[in-house]
Amino acid sequence: MIQIGEQSYAFNDPIVLAVLIGAAAFLLICLLLVLAIRASRKAADPLIYQLDHLGRTVDGLFRGQEQLAGGLTSVSNAQSSGQAQVLTAMETRLAAVQRELNDRLHENAMKSARSLTEMQDKMNAQLRGGSEQTTKSLTQLQERLMVIDKAQDNITKLSGDVLSLQDILSNKQTRGAFGEIQLNDIVGKALPSDSYALQATLSNGKRADCLVHLPNPPGPIVIDAKFPLEAYEALRGADKGPELQRAAQLFRASVKTHIRAISERYIIEGETADGAIMFLPSEAVYAELHSNFGDVVRAGFDARVWIVSPTTCMATLNTMRAILKDARMREQAGAIRNTLKLLHRDVELVSERVGKLQTHFGQARADLDGIGTAAERAGKRAARLDNFDFEELAPEETAAAMVGLTEVK
Repeated sequence: MIQIGEQSYAFNDPIVLAVLIGAAAFLLICLLLVLAIRASRKAADPLIYQLDHLGRTVDGLFRGQEQLAGGLTSVSNAQSSGQAQVLTAMETRLAAVQRELNDRLHENAMKSARSLTEMQDKMNAQLRGGSEQTTKSLTQLQERLMVIDKAQDNITKLSGDVLSLQDILSNKQTRGAFGEIQLNDIVGKALPSDSYALQATLSNGKRADCLVHLPNPPGPIVIDAKFPLEAYEALRGADKGPELQRAAQLFRASVKTHIRAISERYIIEGETADGAIMFLPSEAVYAELHSNFGDVVRAGFDARVWIVSPTTCMATLNTMRAILKDARMREQAGAIRNTLKLLHRDVELVSERVGKLQTHFGQARADLDGIGTAAERAGKRAARLDNFDFEELAPEETAAAMVGLTEVK
């Protein structure tokens, strides 16, 4: 690239090539002139000839150079005009490209803005949905935590109740009161209030937990609550071997002691029934006794002491209730017969009064028939009056009408 003034020329430009060719020719002429001057010493005539020829050649070169300069000027002017047109076209094209690029950039910016808006809306919707789901989950979690807290409070309360129950059952007196309260609740639900007595004192001075007033036979029967908890816990906590045998012996002896005490205290000939009931307030103790200590149960049968649990006690009391109901019905049989006699007399009186009422109804029916006949005749006479029929009635009809009215009276 060659810079001349404000114009720039490339090496492959025709003008530049022509100028270079002219410069090369000028240098060649100068070289020939130098060579000719050196050879002039050898021959003068040929030198003059050559100088003349060289002069003409130089003149031709000058003319060619002038023509070349004119061509270069024309080419330069044409190139300047072409460059101006090219620049104008390029500027127009660049402006169009810039406008198209601006339009595309604006369109892309709008698309990007819409995409960002849609994406923002989606993100907002997802965030709202996630927020609602999170709020719902937190609400459910809070509700479950409240349920867990309530259950924890119930467990804590139940633990306290269990500890209180353990404190109650660890003391013999409170354990006995626990059995009596449970027995009182069962008896109160199964029997009428006037069919039993709590803490009843017998003729021997012993006080029974409950005395059921059954009719003879069998007579009043005593229910006493016993709870051999210590012996049962020792049996449950014992290992196999001698310790288990000792615990079993202790449990057997404890229950037999209670059976013997009930038999001696609460079975009184002529006052109570020939048997008594021992109430065990624990189903587990009752099941253990009947599962593994059948000899103790048979010993109770021999002593006429029947062992019951809360479940079997309720069944036994329902049987006693049926016995009491049957006995009371037998006691009221005489009163029932007298009531039936009075009821039969009342039925006879009702039958007599119904017969009299039927007689009165027959008389009233006859009177109503007579009234109907008289009304019919009166209607006929009224019809005659409406027709201005003033014909006198026959004497027989007048007499009959008067007799009919008299009968109606």
